[in-house]
Amino acid sequence: QVQLVDSGGGLVQAGGSLRVSCAASGRTFSRYAAGWFRQTPGKEREFVAVISWDDGATYYSDSVKGRFTISRNNAKNTVSLQMNSLKPEDTAIYYCAASAQYRYTPTRVSDFDYWGQGTQVTVSS
Repeated sequence: QVQLVDSGGGLVQAGGSLRVSCAASGRTFSRYAAGWFRQTPGKEREFVAVISWDDGATYYSDSVKGRFTISRNNAKNTVSLQMNSLKPEDTAIYYCAASAQYRYTPTRVSDFDYWGQGTQVTVSS
């Protein structure tokens, strides 16, 4: 079992930066791929970024590529998402997720088994 706790959301102006983080419990977290998704009211949860279990591979959605960076620290059981050049359309609840099914770069909601509670990110224009 893995438990995830998201933190770091907030309000930022367009063009600014924000970092969201996820703290995981459970000794096997380092064996899982970890990712970030986001969701706005009335829409489906959307893939943002994923990092493989060994930090060897990352993959991003086209909408955030070049602006967001995902990283992990397996010694500390944490995953972070650094968000730069934020846009109002990045406004959403951001969720950390871990996949026990895949170790590399899954991207579908169904590929992930554990979820954080979410943290709100609001970008003002």
